[in-house]
Amino acid sequence: MDRLSNTVRPYAWGSLTAIPELLGVEPTGEPQAEMWLGAHPGAPSHLDRGQGPEPLSAVIEAAPERELGAPAVEKFGPRLPFLLKILAAGAPLSLQVHPDLEQAKEGYADEERREVPLDAPHRNYKDANHKPELICALTPFDGLCGFRAPHESAALLDALDVDSLKPYVDLLRARPEEAALREVLTAILTAAPAEISATVDAAAAACERLGGEHAPYAAIARDYPGDPGVLAAMLLNFVTLQPGQALFLGAGVPHAYLHGLGVEIMANSDNVLRCGLTPKHIDVPELLRIVRFESGDPGVLRPEAASDGEEVYATPIDEFRLSRYVLAADASPRPQLTADTPQILLCTAGTVTAGELTLRPGQSVFVPAHEKTEVSGTGTLFRATVVA
Repeated sequence: MDRLSNTVRPYAWGSLTAIPELLGVEPTGEPQAEMWLGAHPGAPSHLDRGQGPEPLSAVIEAAPERELGAPAVEKFGPRLPFLLKILAAGAPLSLQVHPDLEQAKEGYADEERREVPLDAPHRNYKDANHKPELICALTPFDGLCGFRAPHESAALLDALDVDSLKPYVDLLRARPEEAALREVLTAILTAAPAEISATVDAAAAACERLGGEHAPYAAIARDYPGDPGVLAAMLLNFVTLQPGQALFLGAGVPHAYLHGLGVEIMANSDNVLRCGLTPKHIDVPELLRIVRFESGDPGVLRPEAASDGEEVYATPIDEFRLSRYVLAADASPRPQLTADTPQILLCTAGTVTAGELTLRPGQSVFVPAHEKTEVSGTGTLFRATVVA
């Protein structure tokens, strides 16, 4: 196996301290939002097999079956199909949805046909892949996930006593669920900028005054004053994950991460359609084509324990499989993690030994397919692989 050197991305919404505290290093004074572990071309991990550091992506490209195993290559092609991250939100991320696989293929082909440059700010589809994802909390973690029942959103908005919100309240109470959610989100995102900004400001002031269940939206508005995404956020379920709990975000589900530290894993894609809480491009017609206008419980996941101590976060897709081990010093037998698929192992607490390598919080290794792997120690180890 190979110890990984990973890149930290300094996005503006990142926490100043959470990732440095995990790694046991001094903060830089700049936001540190995501540490990427994997072979994504935007920031691949590096490893050293005696000839100096080289990108994991290049190592896999040189010998895909040796590194990934034949089953994974046959199913997903000659690339690592997932990206693992440590995510540290100090401010809300953009409110967003992801396409399903068919929508991604169609959207990518259409933009390619129209010769929209890949780096164009108005481009929606960077690739032809879907982007299901899972976030597992390392600290209490706040987020938004999926639509509330319309009558719940109506009550939340009505309590603000803002005249310009009353048409939304009436729609949410009078129309069938799908139509109500679609019409209100469309109205919010297509309203005249000055008009919606004034409504958001009035709603934010009311949220500050009321507190309680309205307090999270006051906090969002402080980061994104006047942004229509503040109102869109009030249509969604607010959830706080406790450490060890997780959320799975499938296609078409609007969501946003608000605050906290977590381990995130996703299919290897950059396809995002934004709904708000961002200065970036919002393609309203395409967004409305992708969003699933249905309410439901956000579905907080708790890991399912296996006989060897592995705790698995079950999801309905195969591009990734995330699990964890909470290891004790006297554990016997030691877990054997040998697999015919590639693995990334990430320590998030304590001290863990993987093979001959010692891992401390924030440290990780890449394990090629078929390599014999035994782990021990006292701490928490996340295991990322695929279902092939």
